[in-house]
Amino acid sequence: MTQQAQVPPFAVIPGAQVHRVLSGHERRTTELVEATYRVHGEGDTVNPPSYFLRFPDRPASRIIALPASLGGATRVDGLKWISSFPQNVAAGIPRASAVLILNDHDTGYPIACLESSIISAARTAASAALAADWLSRGRTRPRRVGFFGTGLIARHILTYLLGTGWEFDEVGVHDVSAEYAAGFRACATASASGAPVTVYDRAEDLVRASDLVVFATTAAAPHVSDAGWFAHRPVVLNVSLRDLAPEVLLASANVLDDVEHCLKADTSPHLTERLTGGRDFIDGTLHEVMTGQVEIPADRPVVFSPFGLGVLDLAVGKFVYDQVRAAGELAVVEGFFHEVDRYGPLPG
Repeated sequence: MTQQAQVPPFAVIPGAQVHRVLSGHERRTTELVEATYRVHGEGDTVNPPSYFLRFPDRPASRIIALPASLGGATRVDGLKWISSFPQNVAAGIPRASAVLILNDHDTGYPIACLESSIISAARTAASAALAADWLSRGRTRPRRVGFFGTGLIARHILTYLLGTGWEFDEVGVHDVSAEYAAGFRACATASASGAPVTVYDRAEDLVRASDLVVFATTAAAPHVSDAGWFAHRPVVLNVSLRDLAPEVLLASANVLDDVEHCLKADTSPHLTERLTGGRDFIDGTLHEVMTGQVEIPADRPVVFSPFGLGVLDLAVGKFVYDQVRAAGELAVVEGFFHEVDRYGPLPG
């Protein structure tokens, strides 16, 4: 007896389809990410540690596996497989590339492979926009945003801030590459609703001029250590995780997306834990802020450090999959699973 009807079809969703589904729907994606944080905070997820594949002959590069399982209304399992090869930038191609595998909740069969650099950037940007909103409540809402680092993630974060209703009096830019800073300035000028875009030659000047600071670099170790730069108490999105020295975190309120995930791999919070021997510098998680369990003090800078959760990729990826399928545009690979009978084909 054949089991063909019980085996779900397998589909491939390229980046063009992912882009069509997500582009222009920043608010919807951010709401999806918020709902996923709530499911995770309620314990209805499995999100084991990420696995880092490193290479002795290419020490600057890595490929990371993020397995995860998401419950709630989504109910999907899967794996993000994302590479970071910084040398790509010099060759004129993006640093990161990724795929996302979705597995059927009931059978475990893979149901789709999605191009995932866009999904990864979207969920990262949505998480940043969500944190900026929640961590600004109870204080003056930021009107000057500064971007330290000007790559794909920075561009997506600006898009998601604007797409979720933020308005700015100024957009600041700083990058170690004048060429990259100029390119981001042109992009921001075209999209920031008339707000002036200023390129800052000095990192300190960017930070001091911004009440919402976004770190989105490829730095492997802290290079910002003067807590005095943050004396004006900005909201800081520590997206790249390794720019800030422990001195900055110890002078700030600290919110993480997931404590155990953030305290590893030499992130800024991890280095701060090592230095202090404890976790007292952590105020709580974003979920605890959203549910009222943690109140953010207004007399200090507040730093959001998101390690990035695989369940967010699953949520956004499953949304893309459902939208493509509903539109009748799912590119199914016929016969992808060859053996679908437990005992094999009957003879004759």
